[in-house]
Amino acid sequence: MFEYFLLIVVGFCVGFINTVAGGGSLLTLPALIFLGLPPSVANGTNRVAIVIQTAIATAGFKSKNVSTFPFNIYLGVSALVGSIIGARIAVDIKGETFNKILSIIMIVVLLIIVFKPKMKVEELQERITGKYLWIAIIAFFFFGIYGGFVNAGIGFIIIMFLHSVNHMNLIRVNATKVAVVCIYTISALVVFALNDKVNWMIGLILAIGNGLGAWVSSRVSVNKGEGFVKKFLIVMLIVIAIKLWFFS
Repeated sequence: MFEYFLLIVVGFCVGFINTVAGGGSLLTLPALIFLGLPPSVANGTNRVAIVIQTAIATAGFKSKNVSTFPFNIYLGVSALVGSIIGARIAVDIKGETFNKILSIIMIVVLLIIVFKPKMKVEELQERITGKYLWIAIIAFFFFGIYGGFVNAGIGFIIIMFLHSVNHMNLIRVNATKVAVVCIYTISALVVFALNDKVNWMIGLILAIGNGLGAWVSSRVSVNKGEGFVKKFLIVMLIVIAIKLWFFS
């Protein structure tokens, strides 16, 4: 029961972090493996919490009249197709190989965090139609493959892309991000579940915390504005970079 309580607490923190920034799965995957789950099962179990977290976060943004429909649906469907491919790769990989690949992914995410382009703070005209829509659709297919495979650090990648390429402010970036991740994670979860790679009990307990954290985060971020999101994002980039460098 104490471990379950800690899972809810960790889930709340991760749900808050994932909604306003990203990198939460870099915390939950080691925690689930520490509890004794095989890496592939930890990967699949984490998807239960992510689906609930992102669904609640999407509802939270919607309650504050922040929505990017139908742009988020276009990207979500593209990412969904990619996530099926990524999830299939993940369930077929042996535990030792998965651990080696995950360690490489951690290094790549760290490099992205350290060398990412500086974000612009001024208001920019959104570019979510025409060629920029198609660029995003193609990019999110590949994001979906990565998200279906492991999902760790995908939030940072999505934030950087939508902010830099589509010129969306950080509030609308996060609203788009959680909706897209919700869509493609559903398909990834189905793949993991069909291959018996999900511990539903642990996943649902973790999801309680994730969902609560996501609801609070989605509403707080809108109320506090883009300045809060930017500051929180910077803090989380530093924290995750330290974790990846010293504690991965």
